[in-house]
Amino acid sequence: MAMAALGDFCGSVFWNSSLLDREDADLTLCFEQTVLVWIPLGFLWLFGPWQLLPLFKCHRKKLSITKLYLTKQVLTMLLLLMALAELIFTIVEVLGHHHNPAIQYTNPALYVVTWVLVFLIHDSRRFTIRRDSAVLFLFLILSVICGVFQLQTLIRQAIQSSIADLPRFSFFLVSYGLQLLLLFISVISDIAPEIKEAAKKNPEITASILSVITFNWYNSMVVKGYRKPLEMEDVFELKDADKTQKVLGMFDKHMKTGVKKAQWELEIRQRKTKQHSATNDYRNGLSKTQSLDVLVLEEREKKQKKKKDSKKDYTKGWLMLAVARTFSRNLLQSVAFKLMHDVLVFVSPQLLKLMINFVSDPNDYLWHGYFYALLMFVAALMQSICLQQYFQLCFKLGMSVRTALMAAIYKKALTVSNATRKESTIGETVNLMSADAQRFMDFTNFVHQLWSAPVQIVLSILFLWLELGPSVFAGVGVMLLLIPINAVLVAKARAIQVKNMNYKDERMKIMNEIFNGIKILKLFSWEPSFQKRVEKIRNQELKGLLRFSYLQSVSIFVFTCAPFLVSVVTFAVFVMVDEDNVLDAQKAFTSISLFNVLRFPLAMLPMVLSSLVQVNVSTRRLERYLGSEDLNTSAIWHEPSPGCAVRFSEASFAWEHNSNAAIKDVNLEIPCGSLLAVVGPVGSGKSSLVSAMLGEMENIKGHINIQGSVAYVPQQAWIQNATLKDNILFGSPLDEARYQKVIEACALLPDLQLLPGGDLTEIGERGINLSGGQKQRVSLARAVYNNADIYLLDDPLSAVDSHVGRHIFDKVLGPEGLLQNKTRILVTHSLSFLAQVDDIVMLVDGKVSEKGPYSTLLSNGGEFAQLLNTYGSQQEGNPEDEATVGMNEELELDGDPEPGAEEVPADVVTMTQKSEASVHQKKFCRSLSTSSNMSLKKALQGKPKEKEPVAEIKGQKLIDKEAVETGKVKFIMYTRYLGAVGCNLTTWIFLAYVAQAAATIGSNLWLSEWTNDAVKYQNMTYTTAIRDTRVGVYGALGISQGLFLLAACMLSAHGAVRASRVLHKHLLSNILRVPMSFFDTTPTGRIINRFAKDIFTVDEAIPMSFRSWLNCFLGIISTLLIICLATPYFAIIMLPLGLLYYFVQQFYVSTSRQLRRLDSVTRSPIYSHFSETVSGLSVIRAYGHQERFLQHNEKIVDINQKSVYSWIVSNRWLAVRLEFVGNLVVFFAALLAVFARDPLNSGIVGLSISSALSVTQTLNWLVRMTSELETNIVAVERVHEYTEVPNEAPWVTLQRPQSSWPNNGEIRFVNYQVRYRPELQLVLDGINCYIKSSEKIGVVGRTGAGKSSLTNCLFRILEAAGGKILIDGLDIATIGLHDLRQKLTIIPQDPVLFSGSLRMNLDPFDQHSDKDVWYALELAHLKTFVSSLPEGLSYPVSEAGENLSVGQRQLLCLARALLRKSKILILDEATAAVDMETDHLIQQTIRSEFVDCTVITIAHRLHTIMDSNRVMVLQAGKIVEFDSPEELLQQHGVFAAMARDAGILGNQDTAL
Repeated sequence: MAMAALGDFCGSVFWNSSLLDREDADLTLCFEQTVLVWIPLGFLWLFGPWQLLPLFKCHRKKLSITKLYLTKQVLTMLLLLMALAELIFTIVEVLGHHHNPAIQYTNPALYVVTWVLVFLIHDSRRFTIRRDSAVLFLFLILSVICGVFQLQTLIRQAIQSSIADLPRFSFFLVSYGLQLLLLFISVISDIAPEIKEAAKKNPEITASILSVITFNWYNSMVVKGYRKPLEMEDVFELKDADKTQKVLGMFDKHMKTGVKKAQWELEIRQRKTKQHSATNDYRNGLSKTQSLDVLVLEEREKKQKKKKDSKKDYTKGWLMLAVARTFSRNLLQSVAFKLMHDVLVFVSPQLLKLMINFVSDPNDYLWHGYFYALLMFVAALMQSICLQQYFQLCFKLGMSVRTALMAAIYKKALTVSNATRKESTIGETVNLMSADAQRFMDFTNFVHQLWSAPVQIVLSILFLWLELGPSVFAGVGVMLLLIPINAVLVAKARAIQVKNMNYKDERMKIMNEIFNGIKILKLFSWEPSFQKRVEKIRNQELKGLLRFSYLQSVSIFVFTCAPFLVSVVTFAVFVMVDEDNVLDAQKAFTSISLFNVLRFPLAMLPMVLSSLVQVNVSTRRLERYLGSEDLNTSAIWHEPSPGCAVRFSEASFAWEHNSNAAIKDVNLEIPCGSLLAVVGPVGSGKSSLVSAMLGEMENIKGHINIQGSVAYVPQQAWIQNATLKDNILFGSPLDEARYQKVIEACALLPDLQLLPGGDLTEIGERGINLSGGQKQRVSLARAVYNNADIYLLDDPLSAVDSHVGRHIFDKVLGPEGLLQNKTRILVTHSLSFLAQVDDIVMLVDGKVSEKGPYSTLLSNGGEFAQLLNTYGSQQEGNPEDEATVGMNEELELDGDPEPGAEEVPADVVTMTQKSEASVHQKKFCRSLSTSSNMSLKKALQGKPKEKEPVAEIKGQKLIDKEAVETGKVKFIMYTRYLGAVGCNLTTWIFLAYVAQAAATIGSNLWLSEWTNDAVKYQNMTYTTAIRDTRVGVYGALGISQGLFLLAACMLSAHGAVRASRVLHKHLLSNILRVPMSFFDTTPTGRIINRFAKDIFTVDEAIPMSFRSWLNCFLGIISTLLIICLATPYFAIIMLPLGLLYYFVQQFYVSTSRQLRRLDSVTRSPIYSHFSETVSGLSVIRAYGHQERFLQHNEKIVDINQKSVYSWIVSNRWLAVRLEFVGNLVVFFAALLAVFARDPLNSGIVGLSISSALSVTQTLNWLVRMTSELETNIVAVERVHEYTEVPNEAPWVTLQRPQSSWPNNGEIRFVNYQVRYRPELQLVLDGINCYIKSSEKIGVVGRTGAGKSSLTNCLFRILEAAGGKILIDGLDIATIGLHDLRQKLTIIPQDPVLFSGSLRMNLDPFDQHSDKDVWYALELAHLKTFVSSLPEGLSYPVSEAGENLSVGQRQLLCLARALLRKSKILILDEATAAVDMETDHLIQQTIRSEFVDCTVITIAHRLHTIMDSNRVMVLQAGKIVEFDSPEELLQQHGVFAAMARDAGILGNQDTAL
């Protein structure tokens, strides 16, 4: 009925099926002019009007007109005119009494209205930045595709007979041409002049729709990345919608509503719990006679319960909702794309079925084949587009979620209450930001699998059921069986991994110790012993690694065999269940395609579920933190009160809600401009008073009124990782005059002269390259420069020397200082300044016990007077050194940073930063021994020489790092790695993989043969013998394929472990043999990194990448081979496709590699800035700089986001292009099968096309693996770099001294010269001297005179630049280093111990008996201590000997020396680290035990060498005096001057 009506409407037949049932098929003209015209028009009228909204809503100015816009509008007008002309022509015809069908009015009229709508849409897009409309683009594509049918019909008619209706034919042709032009122009991006700049920074915002679909706008970045290594400046900017500020704004809004609702629910829960517990208490009323223990027990239970409750209940269940609401648009779009993709996935197998049918039916029309091939291509193309847009949305969602969470955590950290801060350490909070936010990111990438995987599984099974009936369940059963097997393997592997991580930690701990104590190792020639220790652990680690790799091999074997086993079982069951069941090509290959589809969701589902479990844990942690209470500062008022800066009114404050008050009932008025000192015993609440003023405490009652801005100097200086100048300015604008004043007043000028870059020196994290005093002075300078009204100073003078303290008090804090007109509240332990303050407050137990001026309190005779009597005398006794300001503290750099009350234990990372930061210090301090009585000028004289190489080394280092990490990896690195695996093993591995690929091809070809049986035995009986042979051989080939793979995996596991062993061994043995200068100029962190990250990459990442790469490569080769077997002409097409593939891959790999690097480089500042913020929270809040820090965080997160987003897009860019290549492979495989269908059988076609369908994914994966392999192989390069570092002299040479050498211990220096490095000046210049046997020599000299260098020369830590040293007449340069160093003994300045047993620290080679060891300990006054330990000699010494006191460590070093008992002892005298008593014991033992040895003492305290036989005085690398102390004192030379400076009269203990 409808057809008849449509026929009338057209004036011709609407549908004629006979037209399709012939070789030159066609559609009727009526169908083409109605249905095929109305489809695109309907689409436009449905979605087009929404595009006009900007015309009515937008308040923005229209963007200017471009040539492209004009061209589009002109074309639209021409189309409109064409439609009008056609309409007018029809009306004219009707007027001439011509009978026209209705369609000739309606279509032109519809087109007139349509082109007006298009014109308006074009105009409305001028309000938007992207001027291309997706709706218009799709409409034009639909219109052009649907118009093709009418075009070919009309052309056919024109060729076959003359054209009946020439005017309308002309109208159609011109209109169609104009539409094609309009479509072509829509592909070009239309950029308004106003937006050109923005479009350069991010072309995505103006990209045309096609460019967005294909990621073409990213081309310029890929080309740039190919030409040169990308820098951060090259990366495109983020769109405004993706920036942190915008994302956080949206998330924050939903988070607040969510948290509010959750808090309300929490209150209801808590109320219910209270009611419940109240009724329970009522029921459980106890009888009075109840025993006391029960009560005690109950009390304990209650306490535990309370603890649990506080942990348990929090605002929950809001985070996921808030995330979903914030990103709802993204989620809905990705669901749409995923749904489209999932449906299209099942179209390909159905098309494959039709294609096989076509080939097996010789009578089928040829156009069917072309049609199916084209449909396959279009379906694959649509599938690719949907999948890539879905991935783009998902990864973008992951990135935005991570951004939102990181920014929200940071924002929360700035306002979080003390109770919450106490619950989590800085590390845990940083973890929330790094690990938990990252987990969310990883999860959101695949969140849609939760609904998509089950849908795909159900659909696959449904389609398989249609193909094979119930036997499909046999295959599905096998799949389900494999899941628990895999789960068991994963659990086992995880257990091994955990164990291995422990070995790794242990190994890294030892490595860290080795590098921190490398000098001791060299001096005592202990390297072999430590090498053995490391290698022992490494062997355990590699054993674990091998077991792990074997398990992994089994897992890979199971996973690879899965699809194969499934098809074997299914087909076997199918043919055996019923004799009538014959396996033909369409059934077999359609099923195999469906099984391949089924593989992905089955593999993904368990992963997504385990990821969901992890995210749940993270959600709980984040909800607890983000939903916790903020700091309540309502008790801090800011009301005007004339003349009074701070007023406490009945103020009581506690650190936590329900804890005791730390500040109790304080009433206090502090007048403007006064200096108030707060004193009191430890723990009396002095710092709490300051914290209360800052609003950092919980208010119990009362309030504090503060008038004016506040600056705060905390007790533990908080220093940012920035330049010294930035630390002082702290966000304020620079006022040069004030800045200079502040620096001078805070005694920072001398420090600036010492720091390599002055005030532009970068300060490491936590101020690592500053001494304690310097940190404190920078912190003070920050406050002073800030120019606030009220200064809260929490004991700023504690970390500085007394003379520096005096300077600061006079110039800054005191009545004459810079802050004389400001209100200063000074918490102090330094009693010497109290006489100069206006008022003193004495705190006892949180209460003000006394207040008043110094004289009043003293005369009152209260607690203050007692305090003064007890401690005052001690402080008075500190003699003020004459050292110039700042020098003493500068020298602290030689050792570790000063231990603070809350010093974070130094982990590997901290050590790295420390050594990175203080490389230049090492140069200075190697020759700089601690000495307190010396003027700054002299220290500086030696400095400029050394400054230059430092800068050069710094520059060198950076360039060095860049050079390694950019550019293409040299091919030799691959051969080097394979060489480490072993040539034979590599060959066998390769052969096993090739055999596996061959077995795969074999089994596929056998299957195609098997399916041809259906045609071969069509009208004959199909015997069970043939059937069984088919099943058996297919199964055997499959199993052999699995076994070859297993063998390949096992062999490669073996090879990888071997390579790991070889590379690590070379690296370790070489690093232990490099000279000391290498360790001085290379930060420990960088060396550690080679042993940690790079060896990890060699152990685990490279083998994985190699395996996957080889697998993918051979998989692609075998697929292409199969297609070529089926259709040999495919080989011709392979060449251009291969070239296209190669170019795309080349471009991608170089860009991707660099973007990954930029991501990791820009990620670490986020975490370090965060941990810095958390540790300096009170300072940031005090200065009110939260907003500035928030903005800085947003900035650095955005910088990181830029590289992450760019990397995501680069992956999509690659995938779209590679999938296009894959789709072309499918298309040509199908097309060629149609061309050559006569000689082909259906089996081989099915095989060829089903292989082609699976190749797309593999192509994509191969490029990923190539990129990953390139990134990872860099580790081999980095490891190799350190195996090539030149070594020091050999440990043992052919010329070995006699075992009794040196018998006498005579030492002769002959014109000896030495320098630290070739480019530096001589440190010792022409030393000539002779030291007799058993002589005791003292060596003295100012800093930098070359005292320590003398020791280094004896041990050949430094090699001679001229001259020689003879010991007992033997030139030490002619023997091996170990032969020399084992015959000398040194007691070093800093006692270095290693983790291990006490005995190992004394005798690592087990050369001495226990009896000898005990005797040495007895002589070193340690026997009683060691025998009191339960473990005795096996007592475990912790890292760096931290579980022993400094004195005990020094005595252990003495015991070491006693145990070696060599003829020559060098004593690099211990500094102030040792107390007088220990020092006395050491001296006594040395005098008695080493009486017949030659002893050289490098002196830092003159009294220790006054009883030497002779004293050597060094100055600028030369011996200026060398005689007995008595003689030298009478000569009034350099030594006498030193003695006079030190105030030596007789033999007094004084510092030099």
